[in-house]
Amino acid sequence: MLTMSLKILVPFVLILQILPIFIWMERKGASYIQDRRGPNRANIFGIRLGGMVHTLPDVIKLIFKEDIIPTRANRFIYTIAPFISMTVACMTFAVIPWAAPLTLDSGSFALQALEMNVGILYIFAIASIGVYGVMLAGWGSNNKYSLMGGLRASSQMISYELTLSLSIVGVLILSGSLELGAIVESQSANILSWNFIRQPLGCILFLVAAVAETNRTPFDLPEAEAELVAGYHTEYSSLKFALFYMAEYVNMIIASALIATLFFGGWQVPFISTELLREHADLIIHYSLLAAGVGSILGSIPLFLYKSRVRYGDARDTETKKISIAMFVLGIALVAWRLGAGEFFFEGLAAQIAAAALQLGIFIAKILFFCWFFVWIRWTLPRFRYDQLMQLGWKAMLPLALLNLFITAGVYLLV
Repeated sequence: MLTMSLKILVPFVLILQILPIFIWMERKGASYIQDRRGPNRANIFGIRLGGMVHTLPDVIKLIFKEDIIPTRANRFIYTIAPFISMTVACMTFAVIPWAAPLTLDSGSFALQALEMNVGILYIFAIASIGVYGVMLAGWGSNNKYSLMGGLRASSQMISYELTLSLSIVGVLILSGSLELGAIVESQSANILSWNFIRQPLGCILFLVAAVAETNRTPFDLPEAEAELVAGYHTEYSSLKFALFYMAEYVNMIIASALIATLFFGGWQVPFISTELLREHADLIIHYSLLAAGVGSILGSIPLFLYKSRVRYGDARDTETKKISIAMFVLGIALVAWRLGAGEFFFEGLAAQIAAAALQLGIFIAKILFFCWFFVWIRWTLPRFRYDQLMQLGWKAMLPLALLNLFITAGVYLLV
């Protein structure tokens, strides 16, 4: 019972830990891409953490904001909609494996909340319920802008779910399973067996459809500020608005985890099999930390010498040097610790746990990379018109997904 509770709790805690990092990444990425000031002022006893402290004041602000319910809104539908969106977003992570299963005396112990042989179907089934949260928010608010945003969101999500599901059928054919753990295992030979190499078109289609499914720019028509004020959450404030805001980011984290799992090897460490990782977990972790320390020291030098030609007159002017000094100190501490303490020693179950921890770290790194991809796309590309959005989904991406399916199935049968 305790182990099952931990397996369910770990993914939820993992999402909550990545969430503030992702929000900070969004703000900082926007500031550097579009030359904004970005978060750099909030601090706790002078500690700014490069602007990451701003997330805490945001939470406090949203808690104490007035929770307004429009007079003519349907109170029940209006209230339940954000909870549906957030609950559905968190439930989908349950079947995603975050490390290789442990081999115990009692049998295999999967490191995922729910081990299901139809895991990918579970994700699509649960994710499809998310559209109800958006639709009910638009309908229950009794606002024409909200209603239009809800209708746009529902038609957009239904349209792109077709491409999203069809784009991974090639992956399912190659892996021969609907279980996400088996899909990851099918990519374990080497990096050339990762599905983004074997299914490049499917990978691109999945990436684009995932951006559309999360209602992010350039597909953010359901909440287009210039047309619909804020779309389906126009009438929301306080914690109800925060739930919609969090649900969007959680959906992007889930999408990033799915992209990593289906096409980029999941928790697989490039060029190192699980057996090799467990056999030499002590050496790999020791030299990985040592390399991280040396890399941090070397990376801090160009940052310290960098001089911006623009002076902002705020904390950004000294931010780069502070980051470089922190990287240098961290690198020195890592190198001194590893050289002074010697190598680790793991065997048996401890070696498996150490290998799983390293695999989890690699998986989180992949998730953060694709989270940055979402940020990069948002602050680079302009918004589509709605007719362009629907034409792209139905006239371009859906035929390409079907073509990819037929080619993959034909080659699989022949080869």
